[in-house]
Amino acid sequence: MAKNKTSRQWLHDHINDPYVKQAQAQGYRSRAAFKLLQIDERDRLLVQGMVVVDLGSTPGGWSQVAMSKVGAGGRVVAIDLLPMEPVPGVHFVEGDFRDDEPLAMLVDALGGRQVGLVLSDMAPNLTGIAVTDQARSVHLLELALEFSRDHLKSGGDMLVKVFHGSGFDALRRDMEQLFTSVLVRKPDSSRGRSSEVYLLCRGRRGEPSAGIEGAACGT
Repeated sequence: MAKNKTSRQWLHDHINDPYVKQAQAQGYRSRAAFKLLQIDERDRLLVQGMVVVDLGSTPGGWSQVAMSKVGAGGRVVAIDLLPMEPVPGVHFVEGDFRDDEPLAMLVDALGGRQVGLVLSDMAPNLTGIAVTDQARSVHLLELALEFSRDHLKSGGDMLVKVFHGSGFDALRRDMEQLFTSVLVRKPDSSRGRSSEVYLLCRGRRGEPSAGIEGAACGT
């Protein structure tokens, strides 16, 4: 009964959400596009010519925003376990970036250019069991951090969704080891009752662990 009540409340809120209506009016795949737009407006993450990797990209709202900002001289490579309708200019890989073949396809799509920004709006499939859901959420963030450690260029940035709860502080400390600053962002388009926040990690220390053979200097 409680689950059904929560589902009805979510549906009511979703239908009446002004950002859902704006997304539909402006052609964005999801209301999440406004979260990235608002963070970018404040922090100037996305610039012309940048190379961006969007982890867990489906349905594609963040990829749409990223592509519109980096322009024809930039590159956006998106990856997700689920299919994604094509976004003009975005190279999409369907698969798990932890697996060798999809990861190789992703790296190949970079065209030898270094990654300047890693994005992740990933969230786990929720079970309704708080401890389990939080553990899954933290695990996704650990994977995004590991990807950045391997592939993000020196000085590059990472923006990831995280939920307050067990493991949050330890994960943030790990990020502070890799980046010069880790900032918390809660855009207006993030629902107030949600425990989600975004960690904006700026200035990757050192060089990527994996490297890209023949890499050119990307933005």
